[in-house]
Amino acid sequence: MPEQKRFMRRGVSKFLFLTTVADPETGPSRAELTSGIDLSDRISDVEGFALENSAIDTPDMGTDYTSSIPGEDKAENSALTFYEDKEDDSVETLLSKGAEGYLTILRKGDVPASKSLDLFPVRVGARSATYTVAAEPAKFRVSFNITGKPTLDAKIPAAAPGGGA
Repeated sequence: MPEQKRFMRRGVSKFLFLTTVADPETGPSRAELTSGIDLSDRISDVEGFALENSAIDTPDMGTDYTSSIPGEDKAENSALTFYEDKEDDSVETLLSKGAEGYLTILRKGDVPASKSLDLFPVRVGARSATYTVAAEPAKFRVSFNITGKPTLDAKIPAAAPGGGA
């Protein structure tokens, strides 16, 4: 194995909101990625966006040990916390309650051919301001319901000819 090159997600990973994806099973095209809204520089916190498996116990009379087998997959409800802009409400408008689309995470950045794209079909369940008396920036939280099976480890499409990534 080659030497591992570790990295910090902050400043590398990209979070895009896409309104449409023609083939969610294989992931978005370059044109669909390009038309997405990059939310990365507005996000202060990420919760969820992970696939979980509910194990099924399989006890038997031959042992006092309870083994298990893989059960159903489920993506827990997830959320993004954003910095609030005093003048621009474009993110609040884009992610209003009931809005549907695809939260697309480029885990290693926009690196064509990298199998590091995760695509979550989502619906906005709630959006609400967060309040505090602490000296910190104003924020709001958007909770997402994962509405279908996520596509994980998809290949990031090639860059447009002559246009870079």
